[in-house]
Amino acid sequence: MAFFRSKVASPVPTVFVVDDEVLLLELAQTILSPLGCKVVTFTDPEQALKEFSAAAPTLVLTDYAMGRMSGMDLIRECRRLNPLQKTILISGTVDGEVFANAPVKPDHFVAKPYDVNKLVDTVRRMIAG
Repeated sequence: MAFFRSKVASPVPTVFVVDDEVLLLELAQTILSPLGCKVVTFTDPEQALKEFSAAAPTLVLTDYAMGRMSGMDLIRECRRLNPLQKTILISGTVDGEVFANAPVKPDHFVAKPYDVNKLVDTVRRMIAG
């Protein structure tokens, strides 16, 4: 019974990573898993959204340009379901101006190509607090 209590008291943070480029998902899995979090990857933002409520991720890290649903659309829908959802928007095609006038903004914006150490530090800070 004590083991069960300790598992409940300190759940493993879940990080959703959403990008239509499989190689970038594999990179994210490789660099974020050592942080002690469960990394769940998606090539389709609509699939990530379907699993969002059940998984209750600590952090959603999403690319901007992904076809039918953009990263900003995903962030908006995640925040509709959980107004306090922590998010990071990553893009190599747009800059921070893309969300300057948006009603829902990501917590952080990271430009591609990103510095791995800076991304890891940002993710570490966001899942810690």
